Amino acid sequence: MLKPHDKAHDQTIIKRGGGKHKHDDHGGAWKVAFADFCLALMCLFLVLWLIAARNTEALEQVMTESDGAKTDQGKGVMPEQVGGPRGSLIDRFPMPHTGSTDTPGEKLAQGEPSAAPTDAKVKYDSPDDLQALSKALTKMSADFGLTSNLEAVVTPYGLRVMLHDTDRQGMFVRGSAVPTDKFRALLRKMGPLFAKMENQMLIVGHTDSMQYADTSYAAFSNWTLSANRAMSARAQLLAGSMNAESVLQVVGMADRAPLDVKRADAGVNRRIELLILTTSQAKTIASMFGMPDHTVPLTDQINTALPDPGLLQKLRDSLGRNN
Repeated sequence: MLKPHDKAHDQTIIKRGGGKHKHDDHGGAWKVAFADFCLALMCLFLVLWLIAARNTEALEQVMTESDGAKTDQGKGVMPEQVGGPRGSLIDRFPMPHTGSTDTPGEKLAQGEPSAAPTDAKVKYDSPDDLQALSKALTKMSADFGLTSNLEAVVTPYGLRVMLHDTDRQGMFVRGSAVPTDKFRALLRKMGPLFAKMENQMLIVGHTDSMQYADTSYAAFSNWTLSANRAMSARAQLLAGSMNAESVLQVVGMADRAPLDVKRADAGVNRRIELLILTTSQAKTIASMFGMPDHTVPLTDQINTALPDPGLLQKLRDSLGRNN
């Protein structure tokens, strides 16, 4: 019989290391944090790259006319960018029908298809024709949800079409010459209509009275902005297939002709005006800047232009009636 102390057997003693090492507090957490940082940095670079690409695309679109030729208009000014699809926004508009006894304006308002040759031009000189053209443009604006942004008035000089901002919808991105998607689509929709027009137009850009911080003479100003916006509107009309000869003059008037004189930042003051001129008015404006038809010498090598005899006689007759 074994005694209690004889029952002893081999015992395995496992000694586990105790205490902490100086790097145990960090473990692998720093690796996770570093991975998160790298991922965030990569996302930031991706966002910056996308913004730069969209801005470059918008700038090229403003600077490119319908024939694909780059212009220097707005060079050195980086416009803001708006969202929206970048596919083709060129729509097709039915040409006015000229094969009936209706006036050109009535046929335009009815939206009848054209049975005339493709090179036929429509002239809008009478008040009725201009009023029908106004209705057609108003309907276009309604199709794009811009009814409140368009006003058209028949004047003795032609049809005055005002495309202005409202509190809810702007024509351009604020502070830039980049048109909004709706305004761009509307201008391109007008292109085929103006392509069939014999009349010429003036394109005038207007801004509000808010001034830029830099007021030096060479700085970007409302004069520059209004001129750039007028050129941008011209480019969109040409992209919609309007003929380049349809534009007689492109003007930037800054804030010199406000519609709302009481509010410096009124949206109605930020506008593009299309003045579709009658034939006689277009000739008068063109003669103001062209070579004078009749000249007489004042002294050696110095000439002066004589007024048109017909217009001069009309002026004399009107003065005679007033007396």
